Amino acid sequence: MEGLIRQLVAFRDRRDWAQFHDPKDLAEAISIEAAELLELFLWKTPEESRKLSEKDRANAAEEVADVFIYLALLSHELGVDIEKAVLDKLKKNEEKYPEEKARGSAKKYTELG
Repeated sequence: MEGLIRQLVAFRDRRDWAQFHDPKDLAEAISIEAAELLELFLWKTPEESRKLSEKDRANAAEEVADVFIYLALLSHELGVDIEKAVLDKLKKNEEKYPEEKARGSAKKYTELG
């Protein structure tokens, strides 16, 4: 992960784009790119969303990459170790959503009882 983030930062820095990549703007960019990803699924049924055309799948891959790029740059700017943050969150979710209570349920942890 660190090597990939270094490549993204180097790409950005060679273009002098760091000036545009403050945390606020990166967070906004994530939201915008996530909305572009969401747009690919607009008006599709859940079944259709699992069977995208090759073109839509390629477009989804590009939007996923855009979201990830901005997320990686934001984590860099904030000094967040993405891998550690994900593992820490997974541990919290393990506690909030014990398998025996959460299995097959879409309920929020406060509703699991």
